[in-house]
Amino acid sequence: MDATDLDYRAQTRSGCIPPELVLRLLERGHVDVVELQAGRGEWFCALAWARLLGEQGRQADALELLAPYLATGWWTAVVAAAELLERWGRVDEAIEITRVRMEAGHPMALESYTRLLARHGRAEKAFALLRPHIGELSLAEALVDIAAAAGRDEEAAALLAARTEHQCSDFPWCCRGLDRDTAIGLLATIRERQGRTDEAIALLRTGSTNGEQLAALLARHGRLGELRAAAATDDSRYAVRRLARLLEERGDVEGAIAAYRQADGPVAHDPNSACELAQLLARHGRGNEAINVMRVQADARNGDDWILHTLSDLYLDQGRPEDGLAHLDALAAARGGEEEWDLYWIRLPLIAARDGVDEAIAQARSHLEGATSYAAPHIAELLAGAGRTEEAVAVLEQHASTNSHDLAGYLIDLGRVEDALAVLQRRTPRPPELSDGTWRDDPPF
Repeated sequence: MDATDLDYRAQTRSGCIPPELVLRLLERGHVDVVELQAGRGEWFCALAWARLLGEQGRQADALELLAPYLATGWWTAVVAAAELLERWGRVDEAIEITRVRMEAGHPMALESYTRLLARHGRAEKAFALLRPHIGELSLAEALVDIAAAAGRDEEAAALLAARTEHQCSDFPWCCRGLDRDTAIGLLATIRERQGRTDEAIALLRTGSTNGEQLAALLARHGRLGELRAAAATDDSRYAVRRLARLLEERGDVEGAIAAYRQADGPVAHDPNSACELAQLLARHGRGNEAINVMRVQADARNGDDWILHTLSDLYLDQGRPEDGLAHLDALAAARGGEEEWDLYWIRLPLIAARDGVDEAIAQARSHLEGATSYAAPHIAELLAGAGRTEEAVAVLEQHASTNSHDLAGYLIDLGRVEDALAVLQRRTPRPPELSDGTWRDDPPF
């Protein structure tokens, strides 16, 4: 077992059983398969099985199972083991295995170690360890979180106040990511925690990129007037979104809708805000209005696939597949007629709803790209949704290497577990390493 190989497979989800399919195996009753594969280097099986063993009171067996993974020094395994130990109340052991990796110089271990200390009554020690690292973003965030438990809010605030005066000469390498605005945001977090809300608001208003945090703070404290004022001049949409959410939570749906629709507001210029408005309308039984909102966006940004997805889903939810298809046809004609697959497949659920699954599949297969590896999952989904899983498998088997997870999932559903494992565990050559994996503080330029 090798840490580099484990990390590559876990990160890429290649040559292994991914976590969603481990869950599928368990849900389908294949517990024995998960147990067996856990001992054969399948990390996600090992993690799931160790958790189950712990729930059964078999903690020693769980740790024995994880031991070969831990022996590689792989950080992901260390974190998982520490979380299990902490969950079982074996805090000193969790701290110890994290400390060992910290002292070995792992770049992420200090944050995990100090947060673990702070959760278990050792916040003073954690704060002292983090204090010299105030200029590093993730560690500064940890220090702020831990400061309250350590009774060191003012000391942390003073450290951050000094950083707010710093002007980066070579961001992010100059200060390793803790720029002035981020320091302001962390300082505001402390002031809000201390009940000094006005001071926190004033701080955030001095930053140039703190709009999201400011909007969230105003919403948390019910500062509706200030939130409305911010929304009126907010190009980033954060204040508008928070205002609309707050009004909706208070039962003022019309006010929430109006927040999006204000004169020259975000919906007029931003498709993301239009989508949020459409979702708001749909949540409150106004699906046809939601469709109209997204129609405007689709017409203005003809060819943006996510907008067409949203619009098509709304048509489907409202039981209007024919209208949805007519609109998609009109948009396609405006683009010159022929659609590439990445846009064409959006219409398949609408065709299935209007004309049946067989017609949707027939039209999918008649498309110029209907026999490609990237079309296969969409056709298979239609078949599986109609209970025709064997046919879905047959479609995906023609392109097994590029659709291994989808294919394996359907094979598991059919009880063909050995076939699924053969698909998933097929190894492909790993690309050459871009670096030797050594952590460095300096940029590699």
